[in-house]
Amino acid sequence: MTASSFDEAPKRVLVHEGGYADHPADPGGATMRGVTQRVYDGWRRRRALPVRSVRLIEPGEIEAIYRLQYWDAVRADDLPAGLDYGVFDAAVHSGPGQAAKWLQRALGVTADGQVGEATLAALEGQRAAGLIDGVCERRLAMLRGLRTFPTFGAGWTRRVGEVRAAARAMVAECAAPAPLPQARGSAKAPAADTRLSRTPEGAGGILAGGAGLGAVIAEQADRLAPLADFAAPLRWAFAALMLAGIALTLHGTLRRIRAGEGAPC
Repeated sequence: MTASSFDEAPKRVLVHEGGYADHPADPGGATMRGVTQRVYDGWRRRRALPVRSVRLIEPGEIEAIYRLQYWDAVRADDLPAGLDYGVFDAAVHSGPGQAAKWLQRALGVTADGQVGEATLAALEGQRAAGLIDGVCERRLAMLRGLRTFPTFGAGWTRRVGEVRAAARAMVAECAAPAPLPQARGSAKAPAADTRLSRTPEGAGGILAGGAGLGAVIAEQADRLAPLADFAAPLRWAFAALMLAGIALTLHGTLRRIRAGEGAPC
C-alpha cells in the first residue's frame, strides 16, 4: 500500500459526484464536485479566507479537502489496495465516521467510527475482497433505509455496485487501474439518517445471500445496543440479533469461499 494510491482515487470518486448540484431533496445541500457548501465554508474559514459559493471551488482545494477530510480520516494509506478506494468513496458520500463503522463491522471489531490501531491490526490475515463486499453490503443496507432513497436510490445503487466492482478488480490485479465508469452526479447520503430498509434483497444484487442479510441484522443490533441496558427484553433482542447477524454473515462468507475468490495481494 503506498500513498500514491490517492492519486487515482479522487478521479474515480469525481466520476460519481459530478459537477454542481443543489437538489431540494438532497440533505447535503449545495454541492460541487463532492464538496458541500458547509465543508467548503469551514475549509476557507480555517485558512482565514473569505467564504464564497462552492461553485467557485478550485481543483487544488478539492484535492486538498479530499485528502484531509476523507482519505486521511479513514487511514486509507494503511488499507489494502481496493479496500482503500471503497472506504474512501463511502467516506466522501456518507462521511468518514460512517465509512469507518462499515469497515469495522465488516472486520468484527468495535464500531466507534475511528480507524485506529485496533482496526488496522484486525486487517491482518483478512481477505480484501471479502471486506470490500462487507463494506458495500452495509453501505447499501443503510442507503436503502434513507427517506430520500426513492429519489436517489437508483443512482446510489449503481454507484455502490460500480465502486464494489472496481475495488475488487484492484484486489485481483494488485491495485492495477480499473476502467473509469461513465460520469454521473450523485446526491449526498447523510450518515445521521440511518433508518434501515425492511427489504434488503435486490438493489442490483449487492445484498445477496446470507452475508447481505447479516449486514442488515448487524445494523439493527447496533441501533438497539444503547437501549439494551434499560430492559431485559431488549437485552435478549440485542443478543438474538447479534447471534443471527454473525451466523448469517459467516454463512455468506463460507459461500463466497467455496465459490472461490482471488488471493489477497
